[in-house]
Amino acid sequence: MIVASFLLVASAPARSWSQAVFVSVQTATLITAFWTSGLWHDRRPVLLVVAVGLLAAAGQIASGSDTAIGIVGLVDVVVIVATCAVIGLGVFDQGEVNRQSVLGAVSIYVLIGMLFTFAYGAAASLGSGAFFAQGTDGTPSIRLYFSFVTLATLGYGDYTPAGDVGRTLAIAEALLGQLYLVTVIAVLVANLGQTRRGPQ
Repeated sequence: MIVASFLLVASAPARSWSQAVFVSVQTATLITAFWTSGLWHDRRPVLLVVAVGLLAAAGQIASGSDTAIGIVGLVDVVVIVATCAVIGLGVFDQGEVNRQSVLGAVSIYVLIGMLFTFAYGAAASLGSGAFFAQGTDGTPSIRLYFSFVTLATLGYGDYTPAGDVGRTLAIAEALLGQLYLVTVIAVLVANLGQTRRGPQ
């Protein structure tokens, strides 16, 4: 579902209803992550996030304004943070470092890139002026591209944020992306196949 979300954002047209589709797919991803993590016994917090996500999607379709697009983008960020938390708990509950826990950690890395994609979209919709210094807010696919270029600290320079909010988000994403790779992913791969030790 994460790959499907990525492909959807990369190929969706820049229309107001696209954001409603994005939040619906992210909400379905959260439900799937929650269901497969084994945490379904206490479903109230996730059902609350799901309800907010679906209400935001319906509101976006009904309104279509820039403010609604920005608010739905922020809801998308919350849904993705919840999904990352659920997957992270699933990785920790494995009890050992195996392929499934490494795949979960890589999924979180991809979701971080998606999270910032929607944060940039919210900043573009709610802010005044163009989000990028190149004079455009960008399409969802351009913001996705910019997000993953920033997450991987490639820095091509073809798109750069124009305002303080965009620059701050880009710095946070670059730092988070590098720290996540050199800590979480590196530690998991280095310990692949080892059982986690309990308290002594």
